[in-house]
Amino acid sequence: MDPAEQLLAAEEIKQLKARYFRCMDTKDWDGFAHVFAPDAVMDMSEEAGASPGDVAHVTRGAADIAAMAEAGMEGVQTVHHGHMPEIEILSPTTARGVWAMEDLLRWPAGPVRSLRGFGHYHDTYVKTDAGWRIQSTSLTRLRVDVEMNQMVWSAVLPAQGGEG
Repeated sequence: MDPAEQLLAAEEIKQLKARYFRCMDTKDWDGFAHVFAPDAVMDMSEEAGASPGDVAHVTRGAADIAAMAEAGMEGVQTVHHGHMPEIEILSPTTARGVWAMEDLLRWPAGPVRSLRGFGHYHDTYVKTDAGWRIQSTSLTRLRVDVEMNQMVWSAVLPAQGGEG
């Protein structure tokens, strides 16, 4: 590939990852599924605190990846940002990239109020007849800040004071 073709491929991949974040945050699960190759792999094992590649946290296939994300983010308000992409074009149809990321998740109820995280997405890409798609992705975290909701204990505390 000549330098102009490499720049065009890198820009198309940036647009693809932008759709990934937008579709996730707007809960457009059909659009989210379409950023992935049909046989894509999402490895969230490190995100879950497991060993990399732990099969319990690896999802295969675009539709299953979207369904997993939808189930995990139901009722959660999310904001995801991808920054400073390092994209390497490996061939006319393959590439890899690392993205610095920051996310903010807020739950309407439950013990966790919010999570703010920082880390990196590690992706591979494949060019299909439909354009560039994510072939594989994994997330590594550098930092996670969690804000807990205050528990309401008054309903379970014994009555104060004497009778009557």
